[in-house]
Amino acid sequence: MEIDRIIHEPARLRIMMILSGLEQADFNFLLTTLSLTRGNLSRHMEKLESAAYLKVKKSFKGKIPNTSYQLTQKGSKSLAQYWENLDSVRQLGNSR
Repeated sequence: MEIDRIIHEPARLRIMMILSGLEQADFNFLLTTLSLTRGNLSRHMEKLESAAYLKVKKSFKGKIPNTSYQLTQKGSKSLAQYWENLDSVRQLGNSR
């Protein structure tokens, strides 16, 4: 059982947890909710997107560009597997 290093990073875990409870969230919502810098949030989103854990949707609200994110099926499965693996590690620690 291996802990997914992409998800395990605290900011990315928070992003995944937020997205798991929503149909989708836009960049500004995540920026405000997570209190990260734009650059920092962008970098984390790139990592999650490159792992195919997120789907990115670019659109316009009027004339203003809007980027929203949605957890993919792979992302949902990977997050569930992450929690199972973490529970297994905890159980190993408790059995010693």
